[in-house]
Amino acid sequence: MISDSTLNEWYPIAIANREITTVPFETTLMEQAYKVDVGPQGWVARAADGTPKQCIERYGHVWLCPGTPEKPIFNMPEADQPGRRLVDCGVVRVKCSPLRAVENFLDIAHFPFVHTDILGAEPHTEVERYKVDIREDDDEIWATKVKFFQPQAAKSAEGGVMTEYMYRVPSPMVSILYKTCPPKPGEWDVIAIFVQPLAEDLCDVWPWMALYDDASSMTDLIQFQQTIFLQDRSILENQIPRKLPLDPRMEVPTRADMTSIAYRRWLKKRGATYGAAMEVA
Repeated sequence: MISDSTLNEWYPIAIANREITTVPFETTLMEQAYKVDVGPQGWVARAADGTPKQCIERYGHVWLCPGTPEKPIFNMPEADQPGRRLVDCGVVRVKCSPLRAVENFLDIAHFPFVHTDILGAEPHTEVERYKVDIREDDDEIWATKVKFFQPQAAKSAEGGVMTEYMYRVPSPMVSILYKTCPPKPGEWDVIAIFVQPLAEDLCDVWPWMALYDDASSMTDLIQFQQTIFLQDRSILENQIPRKLPLDPRMEVPTRADMTSIAYRRWLKKRGATYGAAMEVA
């Protein structure tokens, strides 16, 4: 049974650009079908039985709530900052739990081994101690003071640099990364993934970026980000168990997994268990 907390979240279902999205269109959320159209008042969604569902446009995507939203969609002010390039990176279908996709995005330790010579490289494999908080006022996870050496921190970067990160999880199937901005010191590049759960072991992942980068073409920016995520896909599709374990006895964490541990505890507390393995068999 899907919990109310899961049904009452916002989920991405399409890129909002009407030149890309055929309207009306059909989509799936958690094994349920929806028909989506756009009218004078904006986007309109209906379940298979004709029940209307709330649907909005934000961050270059169309979002749908299959239940009753308990709060507005998360705020990301960087999307409205002048000078940033907003980059929709398409969609990648992944045969894994949607929660696994988010957790993988939060993982730093795999950089040298999966994204070799781009986001990491040996012998720079140590994850320095960082800080993780669950901010009760906003009900969000934040990981701060994260630092890692990267051979190519961004498409526009030349040479390796010690990159600083912040990770944010504002809802169970959204993760946002703030990272050192090579062309504009003092600012943060923003990279996010918006995850559409199709089933408990299948999802569509929509990468999105808000960057200060006037040098790279839009095509190069999209290809760079898609290259990174496609390297992750083979790892995600071979993880066992396929669902994200919430019982701490199912997997042995390390110090580098602090954000993952916080994410799993946060999900369990919220009752957001769709795509999760709850206990040892």
